[in-house]
Amino acid sequence: MKGRLIDFSFGFNRKQRVTIELDTDFREGFDALKGADVEVSIKKWRARRSLDANAYFHVLVNAIAEARGIGDEEVKRELVLEYGVVARDDDGNKLGSMLPAGVDASLYYKYAKWYKSMEVNGKEVDCYLFYKPTHEMDTKEMARLIDGTIEVAKDLNIETDTPEQKARFYQ
Repeated sequence: MKGRLIDFSFGFNRKQRVTIELDTDFREGFDALKGADVEVSIKKWRARRSLDANAYFHVLVNAIAEARGIGDEEVKRELVLEYGVVARDDDGNKLGSMLPAGVDASLYYKYAKWYKSMEVNGKEVDCYLFYKPTHEMDTKEMARLIDGTIEVAKDLNIETDTPEQKARFYQ
């Protein structure tokens, strides 16, 4: 839900109060939650990526896969790991995993990228970072992914839209 922070103050009980202006009708939600303890998370709002951007990305993925003679999913995975964004939890911590050395992390999470090996309690482990799947990317993140994908396509002499044509995908 998109909103805007309007005011910050202290109540008579010395607890902090935040006033938020919402763009959507929240009356029913307010009535259902009034007086209850709620979980609050406030972070900078970003527009979700558009379906047009997603469609454009997949057209390019298909063309790259065809030019390289490999599957679309393999190309998409490579592009997400190269130009995508590391997944983070609600507190902004990077998400990842340690697995026994030699275990293929992609069997458990499609967008896992190896970044180092180390020893833990006398055993070798491989460390991986997790990357966001495309359906969770916001407009800015998707634009970076598409820009990288366009460069890969151009390196393979694949026709891409002009900057004016692609601009509509970043709205």
